[in-house]
Amino acid sequence: MTTQRHNWTKEEILAIYNKPLMELLYEAATVHREHHDPNTVQVSTLLSIKTGGCPEDCGYCPQAARYHTDIEGNDLMTVSHVKAQALRAKASGSSRVCMGAAWRNVKDGPEFDQVLEMVRTINKLDMEVCCTLGMLTENQANRLAEAGLYAYNHNLDTSEDYYKDVISTRAFEDRLETIDNVRKSNVTVCSGGIIGMGEELADRAGMLVALASLNPQPESVPINALVAVEGTPMEAMEPISIWEMIRMVATTRIVMPETQVRLSAGRTEMSREGQAMCFFAGANSIFAGDKLLTTPNPDVNEDMEMFKLLGLNPQKPFTKVSQPKTVEAEDSELQPMDEKPKWTRPGHKIARNENAKVASKLVSKE
Repeated sequence: MTTQRHNWTKEEILAIYNKPLMELLYEAATVHREHHDPNTVQVSTLLSIKTGGCPEDCGYCPQAARYHTDIEGNDLMTVSHVKAQALRAKASGSSRVCMGAAWRNVKDGPEFDQVLEMVRTINKLDMEVCCTLGMLTENQANRLAEAGLYAYNHNLDTSEDYYKDVISTRAFEDRLETIDNVRKSNVTVCSGGIIGMGEELADRAGMLVALASLNPQPESVPINALVAVEGTPMEAMEPISIWEMIRMVATTRIVMPETQVRLSAGRTEMSREGQAMCFFAGANSIFAGDKLLTTPNPDVNEDMEMFKLLGLNPQKPFTKVSQPKTVEAEDSELQPMDEKPKWTRPGHKIARNENAKVASKLVSKE
């Protein structure tokens, strides 16, 4: 079985990306089936709980205060409003609610306390809760974990080399530091990037090198196609082709076999056939709902119709990320005992307990 590698090089990843398409698809689909149910897709609903007014200068983002876009800003949502949206998402088939706030970084105080209450409220609905709130300290990550947060999204966006061409108000190292702070808590990591921002193929490979080098690798990796928004520095960028998206999804699947690869922004420009090829290539997670924070997204009913046509099933909440490795012999490799559970509900210790049971059985054989 294909296992995680943390020492990929750009050259190796580019060689995979540039394979003849049919060979690339076959390899990616094979890896995907080794680790995941190919007919199950995790569905998330992305909710902008605080829109606009961000002090950052991310070149792709219409929520930056310095750009003149048509985005209407709003203050932080109420807990009751968020709960109503979460119930709607659950009824439509989503297993996760991802809450995004246009902040550079989390600041302790009433607003953060309100977000913590949102997390607790959604968690009680038996749904996974994800947040993307900007930079995060270790203490703040622990507070989110205690509230029941399941995942934290913090995208690398692109390669370290190209990063300064996209953002100048935050360093690449700042993003890695936030991911490290999340890792120290019992919260899973969601981190990916955007293609189509004018980067070279080597930059796409460089982003995957950075993500794959994380140990453990992110449980979720969103692959976004740039949605060029008028008023942003990237408004004139041409849309990428579906073939670029398929190749990026397939390469991500091969490089990070146990990760859920999320087909994210840009799906409104993809045909159902194109999306089907992305699922075949290893994508097994999507955002549902008519908006991704501020950019358009396919209607949830359209997605459910597509699922029906393709024979896909929405993943249930708190489901293990990838297929387990089975212990068949005394020399089988066990999951490290000190590794945090990646697929249990926040606060549960099932993964560690299961390791202990397996280890006990092996010792008893000796």
